[in-house]
Amino acid sequence: MTHTGRQRLKLLALFAIFALPLVLAWGMVQFRLGIPDGRTAHGELAPTLPELAQWPLTGVEKDGASDWLLVFDCGEACDEAADRWWRLHRALGREADRVSRLRIGGDAAPLPGAAVARWTQAVEWRGDQRLWILDPEGRAVLGYGPEVAAADVLTDLRRLLRLNPESPLAQYATVRDESGTDDATEERSHAGEVADGQG
Repeated sequence: MTHTGRQRLKLLALFAIFALPLVLAWGMVQFRLGIPDGRTAHGELAPTLPELAQWPLTGVEKDGASDWLLVFDCGEACDEAADRWWRLHRALGREADRVSRLRIGGDAAPLPGAAVARWTQAVEWRGDQRLWILDPEGRAVLGYGPEVAAADVLTDLRRLLRLNPESPLAQYATVRDESGTDDATEERSHAGEVADGQG
């Protein structure tokens, strides 16, 4: 083979290296090869809902400012729904502290870890037994109908928490809150006791 022929082969090989990924990507899109069908989330995306601060509610409380919020509209069979989402909350295990629950409506006393609010006026997007997952800023991320399986909500919530890990600063604040004091405070207290003893 002549020198010119070898150069042409090298050029063709180089072209194939760059062109092959494009051909493969086109084939995957065209014939849906290696692309999962359907959505990854079980809930409905809810970007058009207003932020929680704009919901017409009597009051909203969260255990932590950085908490995700599980909000459920408690209509008929309220006790059953409240128990259902309480069990889901517990199933989060160590991540449960990153989530608060808000029950809208219902007459029974709230289960541990839940706050209660009431609608002050009707809104078109509410509905009995509806459930929403809200991010720490109060924005609705996913919404669910009354027929949703608790296991599907748990899967979505775990995925959201995994994709949005808690910041180290928030973790430090949680540790301080649980201990009730920090090392610097203990050192100042100890220094004060020593000074009093010397006096």
